[in-house]
Amino acid sequence: MIPSFSRRGGCAAAGVVTSRLAFIAAAITLLCTPLASLADDPAGGAPAQGPLVAQAVAYEHGEGVAKDPLKAAALYCEAARAGDAEAQYGLGWMYANGRGVPHDDPIAAALFALAAAQGHAQAARMLAYVGPPSAALPECMQTKAEPEPVFAIPADWPPHKQRVATLVRELAPAYAVRPELALAVIAAESNFDPRARSAKDARGLMQLVPETAARFGVRNAYDPKENVRGGLAYLQWLLSYYRGQVRLALAAYNAGENVVDRFQGVPPYPETQGYVRRIMAALNMNHHPYDEHLTEASPVFAAAQSPRRTK
Repeated sequence: MIPSFSRRGGCAAAGVVTSRLAFIAAAITLLCTPLASLADDPAGGAPAQGPLVAQAVAYEHGEGVAKDPLKAAALYCEAARAGDAEAQYGLGWMYANGRGVPHDDPIAAALFALAAAQGHAQAARMLAYVGPPSAALPECMQTKAEPEPVFAIPADWPPHKQRVATLVRELAPAYAVRPELALAVIAAESNFDPRARSAKDARGLMQLVPETAARFGVRNAYDPKENVRGGLAYLQWLLSYYRGQVRLALAAYNAGENVVDRFQGVPPYPETQGYVRRIMAALNMNHHPYDEHLTEASPVFAAAQSPRRTK
């Protein structure tokens, strides 16, 4: 019998966890650390739990409720779909161990990679032991073909903002971008001014620099319709590139995808960090549906799943 190591730090003997001896060795190192020490070390990769994750943990371990791995996996998945890194890690752990879900290392790796891309240190370390990631996420995390609710333009907005919102609402469906995301970007970029121009020569409502405008076929960046089309096309591409992770897509919209890729996450620029923080707070949207066929995934995810070299 192989010892079972709880991802929360417990080291009691139990049933078979996985056939990978390396995975077990990693579990001993990573997961038999007292929770208090992880909480005291922000770099330890143990972020605060949201309510869904807290419920999932309770059902996973039978804390205050009857132990129910199926219920735990469903709760982890709901939170993971919304972009919660701790939930992505927790669900990955369950796939790596076959608890509540079938044992599937490639899916575990894909989930660990998502969490690692958001800075989850434990997920990043576990990637060395589960092999290459799956190209697809679990079915419960895949976007369901359900009609999006119609975006309601706030009645108290002034006329010029309402005109822009109406334009965005008309154009956004063709790019599969939610209007509220595009409008939050417009608010942060130009404050709804179609004639805005920055010191870096970013122009129009969605502040397209000449290179980005040319990339997405925008000839006149001061034309509201052309500008919004170009901005929506860029957002659509970024969401595909960063696999629906809104935080990374916003960082790239502000600083450029090359910068985000170089830093493997939101770059340490005060302007970009403030930009992402403001929009994320206004939107309350961590994950956005995306077209995985539009472009290959960012190397951020490949870097996160690469095994760490040891001396």
